[in-house]
Amino acid sequence: MKRLHPHHLTENINWDFIIIGGGATGLGTALDAASRGFKTLLVEQSDFAKGTSSRSTKLVHGGVRYLAQGDIGLVKHALKERGLLQQNAKHLVNKEEFLIPCYDWFSVIKYLTGLTLYDWLAGKYSFGKSKFFSKKETLAMMPGIKEKGLKGSIRYYDGKFDDARLAVNIAQTAIENGASLLNYTKVTGLLKSGDAVTGIETEDTITGITAKYIGKIIINATGVFVDDILQMNNPNSKKMVRPSQGVHVVLDKSFLNSESALMIPKTSDGRVLFAVPWHEHLLVGTTDTPLNEHSLEPRALKEEVDFIMSTAASYFNRKPMEKDILSVFSGLRPLAAPTNGDGNSTKEISRDHKLIVSAKGLITITGGKWTTYRRMAEETVNLAITHAGLESKACVTQNLSIHGSLTTATDSHLAIYGSDRSKIEALIVQDPSLGNKLHPAFPYTEAEVLWSARNEMAETVEDILSRRLRILFINAQAAKDMAPRVASLLAKELSADKNWEINQIETFNKLADGYIYHSTPKITESALAN
Repeated sequence: MKRLHPHHLTENINWDFIIIGGGATGLGTALDAASRGFKTLLVEQSDFAKGTSSRSTKLVHGGVRYLAQGDIGLVKHALKERGLLQQNAKHLVNKEEFLIPCYDWFSVIKYLTGLTLYDWLAGKYSFGKSKFFSKKETLAMMPGIKEKGLKGSIRYYDGKFDDARLAVNIAQTAIENGASLLNYTKVTGLLKSGDAVTGIETEDTITGITAKYIGKIIINATGVFVDDILQMNNPNSKKMVRPSQGVHVVLDKSFLNSESALMIPKTSDGRVLFAVPWHEHLLVGTTDTPLNEHSLEPRALKEEVDFIMSTAASYFNRKPMEKDILSVFSGLRPLAAPTNGDGNSTKEISRDHKLIVSAKGLITITGGKWTTYRRMAEETVNLAITHAGLESKACVTQNLSIHGSLTTATDSHLAIYGSDRSKIEALIVQDPSLGNKLHPAFPYTEAEVLWSARNEMAETVEDILSRRLRILFINAQAAKDMAPRVASLLAKELSADKNWEINQIETFNKLADGYIYHSTPKITESALAN
């Protein structure tokens, strides 16, 4: 899957669907439309899942929190989608055991009752039964948990996955089903006929080439950027989205010393916090901070990191210090903007998705979560068919395998590639030097860099180290150490010169510095919602 350039596509194609945005929702919509047989084009201004869709808590879940809020319907739909996602992306979605530590007996009763309902709502898609474990059993399962006052824990099951890797595999699946995908292609304007939106104007941000594309229906699936697209259509359009920042910190996995994940059901501000084993590290988060600004690289506030660290410290035996933070990353949720009041509490802003016809020929989809991306895409395509008068074709994604979906032996980090694993191993057989590690402390090899450049549309050092190998998200300093070798391999593969290579290293190092924690605010106070 090499990168498409605008000149690969004739501008006179009359696309059925043009989708703006290469995150979970946009990619899901492209796959749904293409697999129904529609001529489908997707454009993404950066790399796939560059924004919110690579910055999740890595959970495929029904939403225990939403159950507590009484949103039974939302939870039931999400639990079904959780089951379908595990079925269709076997190499990326794994069942994960979660423990809720209980320090009073009322909590034991409350959480066991709630989670038994959670299991029941999953029906045939259940991942396993919830159960109470004694203090002794809990400490054996999770030695790093705070022992003082512990009564026991409730175990339940949910899913865990690699979000950016799934995005890449969905992109590959969409292409295999006939879609055309353009990354590093920014929409600079909308084409109109009267009040109707009929297409898009774009600029290739790598080559500078501009192009226009005509479509029967345009889908705005740009997450926190949806208002930018809506304002291209109508400069006076009312804001649909209020960004909410979610921060995660990554620690050494020894802080919990467990393969089980920790779920803290109620923090000091009434939210949920998770500590999840992920890529041999421990991911802890998240926060919920309303902002007024959006960007592709949001930065954590000191208060957010302090909140995560202090909450974790009250549940861990060993208190994590700032020096223990290996990486800190932030994502922006596109929550529906409040229509009245100051709307500052992100807990009160809608988390379910919104699907609206913004203008004739333009549909906007926003909100939701990774777990329900497939269902959101199905609803979007169904609405588009009706709105644009397209031929009615049934959705086929419920049982459609995602590229790579194959359970391979987990004796190697390459298991995450699923059916592509053997092809990467074959590269190393052909050239044993490609088996060289990029860093002595990590298993990633040179072969994976070439594989991603040749088959996964990776164009930059950031694409490789952030979203293909995920190292920036788990250890930012190690990612910086790997950057020169990755830049050298990519430059050779992409036939780029030494200046390109040097620029890539400099650009990546500057980016990675933002993932190395320094205890000073990283964004201006003006960005915070008042």
